[in-house]
Amino acid sequence: MSCRIDRVLGEHDVVLGVSGRITKQDLDTLRAVLEAEAGSAAISLENVELVDREVVKFLAQRELSGTVLRNCSAYIREWVTREQAEQTKKSGDADDA
Repeated sequence: MSCRIDRVLGEHDVVLGVSGRITKQDLDTLRAVLEAEAGSAAISLENVELVDREVVKFLAQRELSGTVLRNCSAYIREWVTREQAEQTKKSGDADDA
């Protein structure tokens, strides 16, 4: 695994602090950790160095579903925002068909 996930109890929620490099191979682990949380969990990306396209797609979908992404670097935030716009456009195109 190329990333580390630390579980931190916040005042009102759980924060999963991810650090290192997140790749497609890490998604099953991240998904499992998120699903293991009884309530909502935020993801802190403050110490993330690198992500790949599959991770960005996953993060974009999670955020659209209500997961809070915290401390994103500018490049990750912009990439996630663009991916969300693409996902929204694709779902809108599918609704029109």
